[in-house]
Amino acid sequence: ISCWPGKEIHSHNYRIPQPFKEQVVVLIGSSASAVDISRDIAGVAKEVHVASWSNASDTFIKQNGYTNLWMHSMIKRVHEDGSVVFQNGKKILADVIVHCTGYKYHFPFLETNGSVTVNDNCVGPLYKHIFSPAFAPSLSFIGIAWKVLPFHMFELQSKWIAGVLSGRINLPSKEDMMVEIKTEYATLEAQGIPKRYTHCLGISQFDYFDWLALQCGCSGTEKWRKEMCLTSFMRVMKHPETYRDEWEDHHLVSQAYQDFSLYNTH
Repeated sequence: ISCWPGKEIHSHNYRIPQPFKEQVVVLIGSSASAVDISRDIAGVAKEVHVASWSNASDTFIKQNGYTNLWMHSMIKRVHEDGSVVFQNGKKILADVIVHCTGYKYHFPFLETNGSVTVNDNCVGPLYKHIFSPAFAPSLSFIGIAWKVLPFHMFELQSKWIAGVLSGRINLPSKEDMMVEIKTEYATLEAQGIPKRYTHCLGISQFDYFDWLALQCGCSGTEKWRKEMCLTSFMRVMKHPETYRDEWEDHHLVSQAYQDFSLYNTH
């Protein structure tokens, strides 16, 4: 890639589509950033090509509703003439590659003498994705887990940490925390899950949230919140163009308002 003459940026630096006007743009990734940015850019770019490891090697699909947006398998190689070759055999001349490939955990300010490391984007060892057994309760992390409802998770994690620091909630011993962490790592390995997905919760987030809520002595995740999350996810998959504008969850919103009203009356 160092010999490829085009421009490269990370999705973190993307702001507006206008700089990509009349350009041929390749995006690498298949999650939220790639979905949103590809459609944003498609309105001004000459061509937009999205490459992803999650697509089969022969994938070549024109996206519905667009004349200039294609889904591809992953990039196979790039050349000094600016060409990009995909695993499906397609070859294009591209101006820009946008890396929508997520983020890497990096804590250059944290000196732990090896007690907390980042290995293949797994921060550890961490008990429940939060506490370092070697430094607990003094060192804790909020927001390490991903593919979650982030702000709901932040709140529950913060409540648990506050409870531990105040002495109201007791953590297991360092030895017991390490046993549980090693058991979790072994389970993931046995399931063939790469280490970099250690903090990826997905559907298991709700069990995690309920566990945190139990430790804090508060209510678990509401049924309407779980259902809203799952239906929204399915809607994004089925209708990536209109999922923000069309929904059928008015009954869930009504339930949420009822719950919120309880906070306003106490």
